[in-house]
Amino acid sequence: MDLRVKEQDALLKLTVQRFVDQEVRRSIPSMEEDQFPFELIKKMGSLGLMGIPVPEKHGGAGMGMTSYITAIHEISKASPSLGVILSVHTSVGTLPIVKFGTDDQKDRYVSDLAQGNKIGAFALTEESSGSDAGSLKMKAVRDGDDYVLTGSKMFITNAGAAEVYVVFAITAPDRGSRGVTAFIVDGNTPGLTVGKKEEKMGMHGTNTSELIFDSVRVSKENRLGDENKGLNIALANLNAGRIGIAAQALGIAEGALQLAIEYTKGREQFQKPIHHFQGVSFKLAELAAQVEAARCLVYHAANRYENGFDCKKEVSIAKLLASKAAVTVSTEALQLFGGYGYMKEYDIERYFRDAKVTEIYEGTSEIQRMVIAKQLLN
Repeated sequence: MDLRVKEQDALLKLTVQRFVDQEVRRSIPSMEEDQFPFELIKKMGSLGLMGIPVPEKHGGAGMGMTSYITAIHEISKASPSLGVILSVHTSVGTLPIVKFGTDDQKDRYVSDLAQGNKIGAFALTEESSGSDAGSLKMKAVRDGDDYVLTGSKMFITNAGAAEVYVVFAITAPDRGSRGVTAFIVDGNTPGLTVGKKEEKMGMHGTNTSELIFDSVRVSKENRLGDENKGLNIALANLNAGRIGIAAQALGIAEGALQLAIEYTKGREQFQKPIHHFQGVSFKLAELAAQVEAARCLVYHAANRYENGFDCKKEVSIAKLLASKAAVTVSTEALQLFGGYGYMKEYDIERYFRDAKVTEIYEGTSEIQRMVIAKQLLN
């Protein structure tokens, strides 16, 4: 495992940190009021952050997975919401087209996505199919040179803001999971509407909404990959998606820890800063150990992905333990703030609210354990 930092990654890290300090932090209050950060997206596009792992010939930065998760990690230290917007846009909104799209599809979509001119999203989850991605109900019926999509999707990140959706529907109902097909659907396609926008505990500023497909006609030219091979596309991009969320979780854990360190240095009780008390300093040490362990796992998984190794186990371990670290560190950090931690005046409560969903989306922790066990036992 080579975790040496490449020069380009070090420069990217500095660029992202500067962007976070100058632009992101001041936008957090408006995001907490559930305003989608369109201006930040434009600025990320101009900085090349919307297509970090996309090849240069398709308008991207042509960098690797390690560079990509470095950006998500640094952004998520301040704004986990912006981190997940970027993760979904890139990992599962853009990369499936890069990997499985035709030359025509790449020409029509990838450059705009990679440069931030358009936002991408991934529409797989339905009311009856979450972890069981093979139990989709939404249908796509062939009609001449088109497919007609009917049904709905739920919990779709970036819905409404996105102009490009990677969508999955059943084309052969009698074949179950082997009858799923993927499509690229433009956000302005007639019959496609954004339904209920969910009110979430955390991740404010992100759109999580229902998508309704009322006889949406999609040209066969927008079918992604072969007919009835859509689930393969969904599964092939899980590693990229899960590394992105693991990096987001790492950012949450590290950001919460830093807040706790700063607070315990300034908060005095019994005539001295509370970090002098062993009960506090030992807790900080334990939290720091969890953050460092998560960092090693996340970057190790990204390194294996970048170098073309089979990394299902490593990715699931990173996602499982980084998300656990996000929840544990943010919870214990809030505890160190005492009553102040429960007040919205302090950012720590936002990290606490944002952390939990990292154990749920892009595969629950239970699913990660299933993947890890399968890899071990096979």
